Amino acid sequence: MTAHAPTSRKPASSNKPGSSNKKVQDYRARQRAKGMKLVQFWVPDTRSAAFKAQAKRESLLIAQSPHDADDQAFIDSISEY
Repeated sequence: MTAHAPTSRKPASSNKPGSSNKKVQDYRARQRAKGMKLVQFWVPDTRSAAFKAQAKRESLLIAQSPHDADDQAFIDSISEY
């Protein structure tokens, strides 16, 4: 028989199927008890090629607008630096 070195295994309870699901349920229950409400929504993926192409297209259109200077002045006036 050979001796085995101790390993840093997680307790068996954390390997049970559904244990992550239970943690999420418990966390959500605690948040609800604090008066919080879960809200999920989709946002554009700013890393996608399609988003980048659309942003470039729109920025070029804005730059060609006869109102470009006024629009930029407005944005500058409400922006915090």
